[in-house]
Amino acid sequence: MKYFLHIGYNGTEYSGWQWQPNVETVQGVLEAKLKAIFKTDIKTIGCGRTDAGVHASQYVLHIVVKQDFDFDLKFRLNKHLPSDIVIHDVIEVKEKQHARFDANKRTYDYFIHLYDDPILSKYSSFYELENLDFESMKVAAELLPSFTDFKMVCKQPDLYDHTICKITFAKLHVNKSEQRLRFTITSNRFLRGMIRLIVFFLLKVGTKELSLTDFESIMSGELEFKDKMPAYAQGLYLSKIEYPYLELTEPENMCSLLKNGLTD
Repeated sequence: MKYFLHIGYNGTEYSGWQWQPNVETVQGVLEAKLKAIFKTDIKTIGCGRTDAGVHASQYVLHIVVKQDFDFDLKFRLNKHLPSDIVIHDVIEVKEKQHARFDANKRTYDYFIHLYDDPILSKYSSFYELENLDFESMKVAAELLPSFTDFKMVCKQPDLYDHTICKITFAKLHVNKSEQRLRFTITSNRFLRGMIRLIVFFLLKVGTKELSLTDFESIMSGELEFKDKMPAYAQGLYLSKIEYPYLELTEPENMCSLLKNGLTD
């Protein structure tokens, strides 16, 4: 039997989703709890991977369980998992359905606040920047669907057969009174470090260190920018996964709270 697990997690204390030796990852914690419950190794296949410190308000993985069970798996997992990982749904699916390969759209949200706040800084990225050119940043964000090759914003392009992505939506939301920003982007796939590097360049546009023409030239690969650095991890959320045959309810969590006032 195959099941999709619809989960969410705070990535602050984890070295990303994917299992790695000698460090704690979300996948490693989940597989350990599943093994304790089923008394056998249970492999998890995720819809993608997130980097260290990155959160997921909506994430999907699948497992295959060979033995029948008559208990509430969602309840049992939530009882034993740490509080920063939550199971929203356990959904039985068909044998050929796949959490990673069948996901046709992924949406990320990146949150920024421009004033120092010790609580908010756990869930949003603080940048002490003044007089940002929000309008130019908005224009730059809306240019992103016109590009196809994102090698210039990939941290490790050699990991991939190609760096082509189909971005279908990109927008910067701004709340000037609260001094908060939200960058939202939807694509069929994302490359390692891609969104945080895009945010880096959007901020460079905002501070007028890059013009819109420069931004277009960088994104098209015509202009090389050597000193690029990914934006902070804690502001990034994998916030929506879409499948052609499955409707997932978006949970109420920190990501949805941060969207308040940033939905224009």
